[in-house]
Amino acid sequence: MQLERHRRDPAAGVAVLRRALELGVDHIDTADFYGAGFVNDLVRRAVPADDRTVIVSKVGAVADPGGPYPMRPAQRPAELRAAVEDNLRSLGRESIPVVNLRRLEIGPGLAAEGDQVVDLDDQLAEMVALRDEGKIDAIGLSAVTVETLRRALPAGIACVQNPYNLLDRRFEGALELARREGIAWVPFFPLGSAFPGFAKVTDQPAVTAVAAEIGVSAAQVGLAWLLGHAPGILLIPGTGSVAHLEANVAVGEVRLDERSTAALDAVGAATITAPITPPGWPAEAR
Repeated sequence: MQLERHRRDPAAGVAVLRRALELGVDHIDTADFYGAGFVNDLVRRAVPADDRTVIVSKVGAVADPGGPYPMRPAQRPAELRAAVEDNLRSLGRESIPVVNLRRLEIGPGLAAEGDQVVDLDDQLAEMVALRDEGKIDAIGLSAVTVETLRRALPAGIACVQNPYNLLDRRFEGALELARREGIAWVPFFPLGSAFPGFAKVTDQPAVTAVAAEIGVSAAQVGLAWLLGHAPGILLIPGTGSVAHLEANVAVGEVRLDERSTAALDAVGAATITAPITPPGWPAEAR
């Protein structure tokens, strides 16, 4: 999503993506509603069609540049199919390796209302049909509860993309279910959210203390904690900067010892079951 900042200089966005490939990144998370197709077009230009990089897109919303958010819900089965077609066009591909169904049933961000509240089974039936047709290779879920994940398992789920970080561990139960089922866990907001009312991982004293002790940045500590927390975690820290990209990739070499891990675990332990509702958000949008 951060690549949209390069709208006036698309070559700079392509350069970030190409540097990612040079560094060995083989998993790129995107969506047609990021910049109304602009980000997907950068991916198309940077990643050859025969490259082995796993491109993961998502459906469940469409771009809405003039709205209160840059996107609006698009949850109905026909809208999911249309969004897959939009992604295929903007990515310039005949098939997408993984497409996440963004359910909009948890916050922060968009919430489904009115005719956008669609039964999960109807949505999964459309996603399975798209997979059977070869338009997508695998189905993922995004912004879902553990109950939704459990209901969706018979459809064959490749990954779950939920808000999750050291300070926001509401979905520990969903993570554990994904781990048991061999499903990848892809945390978004891995260092916190820009939404009001959410704490930032990099502001926590325990995080900054560990960072100073081992000589890395607080952001790298927060990401390293995620990588070490459970198997099957795939990081997607968004950036439009080559320097930040390189720092993020370097997290793969950061090792937290038992003492540091225990100190960090203690910081977020209270959020495993605690609800998080930012100011202005209704409780049902948690």
